[in-house]
Amino acid sequence: MIAIEIRTPGGPEVLVPGERPVPVPAAGEVLIKVAAAGVNRPDVMQRKGLYPPPPGASDLPGLEVAGSVAEVGAGVDRWRAGDRVCALVTGGGYAEYCVAPAPQCLPVPDGMDFTAAAAIPETFFTVWTNVFERGRLKAGESALIHGGSSGIGTTAIQLVRAFGARAFATAGSAEKCAACERLGADRAINYREADFVAAIRDLTAGRGVDLILDMVGGEYLPRNLDLLAVDGRLVQIALIGGAKAQINLAPVLQRRLTLTGSTLRARSIVEKGAIADALRQQVWPLLESRLVAPVVFRTFPMRDAAAAHRLMESSAHIGKLVLTLSHGTV
Repeated sequence: MIAIEIRTPGGPEVLVPGERPVPVPAAGEVLIKVAAAGVNRPDVMQRKGLYPPPPGASDLPGLEVAGSVAEVGAGVDRWRAGDRVCALVTGGGYAEYCVAPAPQCLPVPDGMDFTAAAAIPETFFTVWTNVFERGRLKAGESALIHGGSSGIGTTAIQLVRAFGARAFATAGSAEKCAACERLGADRAINYREADFVAAIRDLTAGRGVDLILDMVGGEYLPRNLDLLAVDGRLVQIALIGGAKAQINLAPVLQRRLTLTGSTLRARSIVEKGAIADALRQQVWPLLESRLVAPVVFRTFPMRDAAAAHRLMESSAHIGKLVLTLSHGTV
């Protein structure tokens, strides 16, 4: 098969097509004939040599795919050849074929094409486990989503609204803020032009929000804590702005705040399978009824993965970037 390899850590130009053996599914795995693969920030970090795959994972980039099941490994009875699936994987998505643990596969929602389905797993798994499981967001509460125009952000805004909570967002341009509001954010704040702390305080009559989903870290940490209401939860999912910050712990005690976070890639198959089951029960009906939908900004042929990475690093997109392929013409 043809796969997109990282020949050496570096810029987008190090992503090049190469030939690999078609992987063989082990017990408990399925082999997927890939029709589309999502592009994510961790792929960019891996390409730069900053985010190595966990032990046993493919060295190929790509954390989510959609396509048809080509073969099933021993012990797999939930899936059969020909099933249309999307899957969360620990690597290997930028290829014509990819293996995935059977519990991490989900059916392509009814009426959805493979391109849209490939934009679901990484962001929906991440948002569900962090906002609704770790963050315990409930109907009637409020949430601030940083990076609201990203793949994570566009997913979070929609799910927060769909489950009856109020959504606010930050984004880096008027166009991106408008996109967040079209998706359901009550208000999106352009962090380049306004102080989001002051803006959210005004919008909540000084109360603050119940949950903040943040991928920035660094100097955002004390500002986020200032914005949390009593019993508020800050959920950290990335550290784009840095891993260290200095904070005043007094508000944590006074307002009973919770600071938590997680990463997804290194979690066990059992844990990811449990998230998949929750999504199937709680979120798939919303996708099939079109109450929520992945936001696909642009697609690229898989051979143009370097161009997709350039666009990802420019941050000019809104939503997700997806690689597509026709077998034999990657």
